[in-house]
Amino acid sequence: MELLENKKELNDLIDKSTHIYIMGHKYLDLDALGGSIGVYEYVKAKGKNATIIINDKRLEKGVKKVLDELKTDYNIEKGNKVRNRITSNNLLIIVDTNKEYLLQDSTLLQLFDRVVVIDHHDPNNQTISKGLVIIDRSSSSTCEMLTDLLDREHIEISSKVATILLSGIVLDTNNYVIKTNVNTYRTSYLLAMQGADPLYVQYLLKQDIKKYVERQKVITNIKQIRNIAISCGKSSIKYRREDLAKISDTLLQFDKIEASFVIGKLEDNSIGISARSLGKIDVGKILEKFNGGGDENEAGARIEKSNIKKVEEELMKELKSLN
Repeated sequence: MELLENKKELNDLIDKSTHIYIMGHKYLDLDALGGSIGVYEYVKAKGKNATIIINDKRLEKGVKKVLDELKTDYNIEKGNKVRNRITSNNLLIIVDTNKEYLLQDSTLLQLFDRVVVIDHHDPNNQTISKGLVIIDRSSSSTCEMLTDLLDREHIEISSKVATILLSGIVLDTNNYVIKTNVNTYRTSYLLAMQGADPLYVQYLLKQDIKKYVERQKVITNIKQIRNIAISCGKSSIKYRREDLAKISDTLLQFDKIEASFVIGKLEDNSIGISARSLGKIDVGKILEKFNGGGDENEAGARIEKSNIKKVEEELMKELKSLN
């Protein structure tokens, strides 16, 4: 409930600002997009104009579907288009990340005097320290946090917006398998009461068959250290962060697996690690040693100038050292 506890300070910043800019993390997912739209609806209800900043050139399928359907409802621009319009009276609200290097356009952060961070991932030494930083590790998702805030302020939303917020919750909980508590179900109920369509959520989360088959091939290459599964993609194939994350989610479904790590080459030729855990193993702390991070349930890292084999060896060494 960190966001509700900081509601007054958030509202004061919104009231004093002439325009609100909203930005999520790179490789936008449905929680970051849903959180951005939730913030947009919130500041709009406060009588303020807003802009969502999206720089991603390629979009995950569900995100693209949402943006295609709602592109006339929201003001969305690239970072280089708004740079010269930013003034000291503007406010930047960051959602679903607390790390500067993960932002859609990290170069914009220094241009804002007023900053708010709304996130549910673990902080570390790379966490943004500027402005009002609200991190609620007990929340399943940013969408859960924004649903609480909209409900507390009695702000009505359309069934479309409710569906997008629900999709963010479903995504980040892996269909209510991880990071799920009483409030997660309560906010899902609130969204359902406002017309959220669970069937359409599944439509947004549908996967590409070819990519699914490619991911299944990665799952056949599993190594196990105690109750931890490690799998690597082929060096000849480039994966999106979302692909590695979905493989990690799948590995958690197997018996006696408490945590999973998936390594693969990303589209920019760096090496990515995606990790998931049922909570007993803090994958966020483990990946901090690889210049990444997250929380005890989900985490990621990106390593430049390396290769899959080397990263795998370093990760295996780290996992073997765990008590």
